[in-house]
Amino acid sequence: MAIAPVGGTTHALDRASAVVAASSLPVIIQGGMGVAVSGWQLARAVSSHGQLGVVSGTAVDAVMVRRLQLGDPGGDVRRALDAFPIPEAAARILDRYFIAGGKGSDTRFRAKPMIKVAPSRHVLDLVVVANFVEVFLAKEGHTGAVGINYLEKIQTPTLASLYGAMLAGVDCVLVGAGIPRAIPGILDGLAAGEKVRLRLDVKGSSAESEVVSEFDPSVYATGVLPRPLFLAIVSSHVLATMLARNAESSVDGFVIEAPTAGGHNAPPRAKGALTDTGEPLYGERDEVDLEAIRSLGRPFWLAGSRAEPTAIAAAIEAGATGVQVGTAFAYCDESGLDSTLKRQVIDASRQGRVRIFTDPVASPTGFPFKVVQMEDTLSDDGVYADRDRVCDLGYLRVAYIRDDQSVGWRCPAEPIDDYVAKGGAEEDTIGRKCLCNSLMAAVGLGQLRRSGLEEPMLLTAGDDVADVARFLPPGADTYGAADVINYLLAD
Repeated sequence: MAIAPVGGTTHALDRASAVVAASSLPVIIQGGMGVAVSGWQLARAVSSHGQLGVVSGTAVDAVMVRRLQLGDPGGDVRRALDAFPIPEAAARILDRYFIAGGKGSDTRFRAKPMIKVAPSRHVLDLVVVANFVEVFLAKEGHTGAVGINYLEKIQTPTLASLYGAMLAGVDCVLVGAGIPRAIPGILDGLAAGEKVRLRLDVKGSSAESEVVSEFDPSVYATGVLPRPLFLAIVSSHVLATMLARNAESSVDGFVIEAPTAGGHNAPPRAKGALTDTGEPLYGERDEVDLEAIRSLGRPFWLAGSRAEPTAIAAAIEAGATGVQVGTAFAYCDESGLDSTLKRQVIDASRQGRVRIFTDPVASPTGFPFKVVQMEDTLSDDGVYADRDRVCDLGYLRVAYIRDDQSVGWRCPAEPIDDYVAKGGAEEDTIGRKCLCNSLMAAVGLGQLRRSGLEEPMLLTAGDDVADVARFLPPGADTYGAADVINYLLAD
């Protein structure tokens, strides 16, 4: 028997109709900032005010099980689990991870399995259900559109993640940090109830020995699902052109991201070139040809330091539908960031002393990564040196082919001896930071280490964080998503 998804508005469309539908999306797209910074509370608030609220799909399975172990204050996760259309899958998760009243502050979070090429049913359940939960909660109580954001670099959970979000009726999927050429076709397949596959990036593999991830939706349900729109996040008109013309299924629109945006940035064309401060050097070759983008006939949004009414007007004048704004929303009341961190950054913004560093080596992905420089966080050299290297979440691990032709996993942020023993180069470990654990800590879900120390936080933001205090209402110390939207649309 077919199981109908909860919500959803975009059904199977031909390409022209999909482009028209994408063109009707709001002027403002709220950035999908992970881990759990762009949680369901933020996305719901933004969508309720008529713009596109976006949840982060990064590590949502770990986020869900840790929220359950904290006792699920407010009962939101459990309410969403009750709505999941396969009750036995939700019940298994609840039985395993929920702790009434929450775990003790001196107790470690129970670990969840890392995701491999062929995950177990338990791992699939976690990924499918977690994505459903986040989108379901974001869509509650309003009729606005909700999107979900994924990193192309995190591939093993992608298929199950997309399916879970589609079960909840997600309206739009956004993917960046890589070349998401396969995603549109996967969305088509899942919408039709078909088995889908994704070729994984595996070091040492070849066309003859490719490694693929597969997902069969019939394990959970049969029949069709609403097909969400797909927006590719790119930083190059060349990449946008390739995706528009050569993707397995056409892209419905683009977010054009400048290197001033937070999180991961695209590497500059001049590889290895650094500024005097040791940051990646961007130049004229990295500027996007908007005329080439316009010629593709797809709607597009500009991203990266666009949180001003004049910037929105300029984007629309340049042919864009609107802008994507992340950092401004990251420090509002509804974001998932630790409230103390938010207040510290807002206060520093008032005093003009926020420092952003585009770190060329922090991320295990090899992409430049924006880091807010703060004491007592992982950006502090002393904190970084004192932290024991560990890889127990594993979202940014890299797959490689072992000597026996099996698939192994390594991360340049894991213990150096372990990485080298797996064939990795020691120089690749220098300066690498465990984003998985430190970003979880930044949203109040950090692991307690066996040493008894709490996992240090790491904070990312775009260059625009230097002036986030401008969103504060008169006499206020904090601001909400509505304050940001009202500011941006004032003119």
